[in-house]
Amino acid sequence: MTVRRVMPVIQSEAAKESREFYGLLGLEEVMNLGWIMTLASPSHPTAQVSVMTADLTAPVSPDLSVEVDDVDAAYAAVRAGGAEIVHPLQDEEWGVRRFFVRDPNGRVVNVVSHR
Repeated sequence: MTVRRVMPVIQSEAAKESREFYGLLGLEEVMNLGWIMTLASPSHPTAQVSVMTADLTAPVSPDLSVEVDDVDAAYAAVRAGGAEIVHPLQDEEWGVRRFFVRDPNGRVVNVVSHR
């Protein structure tokens, strides 16, 4: 399993203001689903931050996203390691397969692969 990117997820109701602020740092909007927006560096597209009101299909909102090349292998590894699965492995309508797991600090991590 290979990690492709790690991205913070900021809980916020201030999407427009966040887009403007992070724009000052050179990030541009690359995705906006209404409830989550991702901003990225044009020169280093894996340098990203997301701003989310609340997760659309999960019971909690994640603090961090980790994109991997094989989400099924990651799911098997964290289950075998005894980690708490917060949201089960599933395919989402926007083209990702993901699950949520709680880290030892209580943070919720969205582990995701694009389909």
